Amino acid sequence: MVNIIISGVGGTGVILVSKIIMEVANNAKFDTKGSEVHGMAQRGGSVECHVRFGKKIYSPLIEKGTADFLLGFEQLETIRKLDYLSPNGRLIMSCDKIDPVPVQTGAVKYPDDIKQWISSHVKKHVFVDANKACKKLGFKKALNVVMLGVLTRYLEFSDDVWEPAVKSLVKEKFVEMNLKAIELGKSL
Repeated sequence: MVNIIISGVGGTGVILVSKIIMEVANNAKFDTKGSEVHGMAQRGGSVECHVRFGKKIYSPLIEKGTADFLLGFEQLETIRKLDYLSPNGRLIMSCDKIDPVPVQTGAVKYPDDIKQWISSHVKKHVFVDANKACKKLGFKKALNVVMLGVLTRYLEFSDDVWEPAVKSLVKEKFVEMNLKAIELGKSL
């Protein structure tokens, strides 16, 4: 069984990435379950998805401390979900920062030591400069799929399964961009 938490803010593509992973797992004949939480997501609020696949999955929700992977698209949102990661789980975090409303209004300061804290407290972690990768691609909105590309290096699926999943879930005019983003993520 594989448990993946995907975390970010509204508009960063958390749900699309969860659907792509579930499509790949379904196509590989795994039992697959997923759950998404997105309250004020369209206004930049928190979004989290649980994705589980294996021989038999009974619940779509991942218990705290049992996630094999935490895929974080934004630093604060990643920190908020760290309690889901198992002691041997792998954190893959974008270095991206999106200021929440209290930071935007000046009520609080965005923490500047998140990466240092993670480096000293999370055994298996990968930091990804996804914004730099997106600039290299020329597609600013590909951060989510670049991050998916990084994750694919750790999942036991062959490289050829991602293209059909992307084609089935993404508008045709964005397919090529998304496939390039996955490839770039794999190389990071």
